[in-house]
Amino acid sequence: MFEMLGNWSFGDYFKKEAIAYAWEFLTEVMKLDKSRLYATVFAGDEKDGTEFDQEAYDFWKDYLPEDRILKGNRKDNFWEMGDTGPCGPCSEVHIDLRDDDERAKVPGAELVNKDNPLVIEIWNLVFMQFNRVASGELHPLSAKHVDTGMGFERLCMAVQNKKSNYDTDVFQPIIQKIAQTAGVRYGEKHDVDVALRVVADHLRAVTFAIADGQLPSNTGAGYVIRRILRRAIRYSFTFLGFKEPFMNTLVADLVAQMGHQFPEIKAQQQLIENVIREEENSFLKTLDSGILKFENYVKKMGSSTVIDGDFAFELFDTYGFPIDLTCLMASEKNLTVDMAGFAEGLRQQKERSRAATSVSAGDWMELIPQENPTVFVGYKENECSCKIVKYRQVTAKNKTYFQIVLDKTPFYAESGGQVGDTGVLTNGTETVEIYNTTKENNLVIHHANKIPNNVTAIFTARIDEAKRQKTANNHSATHLLDHALRAVLGTHVEQKGSMVASDRLRFDFSHFAKVTDEELRKTEQMVNALIRKNLPLQEFVDVPIEEARERGAIALFGEKYGKTVRVIQFGDAVELCGGTHTSATGNIGLFKIVSEGAVAAGVRRIEAVTGEAAEKLVYADQDAIAQLKAMLNAPDLAQAVKRLQDESAALRKKMEDIDRQMAVEFGKSLVDNAEEVNGVQVMSQVTDFSADMLRQIAYQLKDADNRVIVLGSVHGGKPNLVVALSANLTDRLDAPTLVRAAGKLIQGGGGGQPTLSMAGGKNPAGVPDAVAEALRLAKEKLS
Repeated sequence: MFEMLGNWSFGDYFKKEAIAYAWEFLTEVMKLDKSRLYATVFAGDEKDGTEFDQEAYDFWKDYLPEDRILKGNRKDNFWEMGDTGPCGPCSEVHIDLRDDDERAKVPGAELVNKDNPLVIEIWNLVFMQFNRVASGELHPLSAKHVDTGMGFERLCMAVQNKKSNYDTDVFQPIIQKIAQTAGVRYGEKHDVDVALRVVADHLRAVTFAIADGQLPSNTGAGYVIRRILRRAIRYSFTFLGFKEPFMNTLVADLVAQMGHQFPEIKAQQQLIENVIREEENSFLKTLDSGILKFENYVKKMGSSTVIDGDFAFELFDTYGFPIDLTCLMASEKNLTVDMAGFAEGLRQQKERSRAATSVSAGDWMELIPQENPTVFVGYKENECSCKIVKYRQVTAKNKTYFQIVLDKTPFYAESGGQVGDTGVLTNGTETVEIYNTTKENNLVIHHANKIPNNVTAIFTARIDEAKRQKTANNHSATHLLDHALRAVLGTHVEQKGSMVASDRLRFDFSHFAKVTDEELRKTEQMVNALIRKNLPLQEFVDVPIEEARERGAIALFGEKYGKTVRVIQFGDAVELCGGTHTSATGNIGLFKIVSEGAVAAGVRRIEAVTGEAAEKLVYADQDAIAQLKAMLNAPDLAQAVKRLQDESAALRKKMEDIDRQMAVEFGKSLVDNAEEVNGVQVMSQVTDFSADMLRQIAYQLKDADNRVIVLGSVHGGKPNLVVALSANLTDRLDAPTLVRAAGKLIQGGGGGQPTLSMAGGKNPAGVPDAVAEALRLAKEKLS
């Protein structure tokens, strides 16, 4: 994570002014040494047919000698947002932060864009003057724009005359806190320093991501956040010695440092701490599992000294092990890792990922100029007359479809948790199905499997009214749910996400305990009471954001708002919202909660249905109750279940009596067939008894002197191992030591008391060998 400073011009000032502003800010405001500054300009590219940026070069000559205005290639000095779209030459400002003796030896001009850590870019001035189309051609833009980006941390490095971003007061408070907690000193050991920097940097990134609404997960952006956090945990585990969660304790220090400028991290501090703590706990367990897997792999290597690349990649991909950690563990055992095999596994994974996310979009075919955004009429109208402004063909995951932009539309584009509308586009003779509506770069995009034959015709855009009504009902229900939860659980409840579709709704919210059945019932009752009141929709548009907040409107987690907002109100439930809503709460019908559970630390999720879907849920429950009554032949279901429970308890007691008798008989058999080793009775058996029964048998037998009991079983597909011994033998034998050694053969582990220990595992086939191994070790000690 880094903080970006910048300035923009949309069709206003261009190269001359942008260069002048940059020079003024760096030299007059920040007081940077002019003799250390360099500028780069685009040298041109013959393939693109683009010329040397003489204009920018000449402007820079007003401030710098020509030997410090350098020409750069397309890679360094031509900015593009992607394969297509606005682009243009850029002019970078670099600074040479080396000591004077180093500058005297090698001119800074020779090190610009050469990855020298002390000759660095601090500002990039992008001059967007072209549009690249799918063919690769560049077309001049009708209006020219400026977009600049300067790294705040690098600017601090230059202003504070430091040799690294991490030596500035941006990072040092956190780094020193981590070092103090770990009991190390920054600047003494390379590996430790790298770990300190990684943890400090990643802590910032994860904290701000969570505060901005992105929780760790196994997919999409959430997976990126999880990988960043796990990378920090790995470094702290390997090089700083942290075996318990600790990063969550640093959030308070970061909030103290940056919370004034970024109040969102202060407001979300408790949530951030809880999420990070849960991720730490989870991943540290995963690391333990990976280390055990590594140890078991090494034991089976035999005479080989090279760890297979596929296995190293499995550790990386499944357990989150960085390859350097695997190499470190391997080197400690005088082993090496097949790095070529690992690299091949990584390459194949990237290819799979690239193929899964590959999207190829053609150029927009513009039919009419679009000076203003698409007019959305869907709050009031279900259909409207419209024209196609532009369209393009898109291929993703081997599927080809079309994206259509209209001048006017009733289709709601997916946003704010609400799914996009579906419907049709028709011109009387032809109908095109719209199967989704999304928003991209403020364009309302209608998704269709084909385009009309006559794209210039006047069309009627019509949404699926029934589906929209159900979606609107569910969206309004989420507002009522939010209001009810705050009333029942407390005002600490904040929305953390939602999904609103026609058939269901999902609502994520902050709360640090499971919602009890009683609280869920109260919440559901309150929502249904608000529905029965048939509260009318009150909609307020273009309300100043501060005025909306003064009215008590609730802002949604992670949403960005402009200066004016739309306010939706049903009675006392007031929220900022851009979605579609029912005209009155009575339209919702019935509200039923389906489930409640945790999605992250301090974040709960409620799933619910309304209207017909809620009725079907009630009917299904009623049918199930009626079926149970018929099966049990009892009109009073609760009484019938109680009778079954009593009968089950009585049968369980009888079975326990039988088990105890069997244990006694089995114990007698073991004693009768015991092997004597130097005056000690050694007895063993592999059975199908449960782990609890094995324990009972061993517990009874060990009470006599001079006995060693080793029992194994496979019960319910799971292996069990018990080692017990008489108290007078503990000076020669230790049950936990024997059970841990033998437990490895069932891919498990265990422990317990000196006279009785147990182990479970994952390898049922290894039980006989485990019993034999425990016997062998015991006999060795007794011999």
